[in-house]
Amino acid sequence: MKFALRLLLLLAFALSAFGQTDLQKLVDTEHSFVRLASEQGTRSAFLANMADDALVFNPDKITAKPFWTARAEGPGLLSWAPNYADISSNGIMGYTTGNWEFRPKGKDDLPTAFGEFITVWLQQVDGKYKFILDIGVDHPKPEKFSTEWITAKNDSRKALNEGNSSAADPSTGFLKMSEESGLASAYKYFGSSDIHMFREDKMPIIGLKNVAAEMKRFKGNVRFSRKSTVFGSGDISYNLGAYTITENQNVTEKGNSLQIWKLVQGRWEIVLDILKPVPAK
Repeated sequence: MKFALRLLLLLAFALSAFGQTDLQKLVDTEHSFVRLASEQGTRSAFLANMADDALVFNPDKITAKPFWTARAEGPGLLSWAPNYADISSNGIMGYTTGNWEFRPKGKDDLPTAFGEFITVWLQQVDGKYKFILDIGVDHPKPEKFSTEWITAKNDSRKALNEGNSSAADPSTGFLKMSEESGLASAYKYFGSSDIHMFREDKMPIIGLKNVAAEMKRFKGNVRFSRKSTVFGSGDISYNLGAYTITENQNVTEKGNSLQIWKLVQGRWEIVLDILKPVPAK
């Protein structure tokens, strides 16, 4: 009896460890990325961790490899840390997000710029993770630089997306509802309870209650492009497109939008939302 109980406990532990393996591996990859930047420079670190077709936003969308290959290694130090991470049930696609800071003259200098990053990762044929999207926002200096990280509170989902559903339809539904009923209604209906929203020059907006408050403060009208890219694996997917903000029929901002969707209890929800503005030329 004791042997059977011990066997069950070991099996439960093994299953628990297996469930955490891919997520921990993803976070470890991010931490290794940060260490490489500190030891060898930002350029070297980015080139070592990107997929061949990866995109970065500087601030507009651009292919990462030629951009970072042509960029000289400077004296500045870009430091960052994941504060939130999640991964698909099949371990193929995941994302990390967290705070960053920049020291112009290196590690002994004081940080002069601050913000949040979002990185989407894809598992390669060798089992390693490479990033396919890297985007972020600037914001004022936070109270502290955090190195702690958490994952989703509610992770009850159908493993491996057994119904093979796609985030494409709910993404279209979000666009339609935002146009017909307003952006606040669209986020309320499609947003996850712990949605993470990112806007330029603002601290992260986390949770539907805070997103609703942000929508009340927002006075413009956002229109999303119907032409977008939806890509995913299992129960994690992203939608990458463009947006335009108008106020009193005048265009005040244009840029790129990224939404990360997650299938929870058979329903696709927005777990991350970012608008990255592109200054007018």
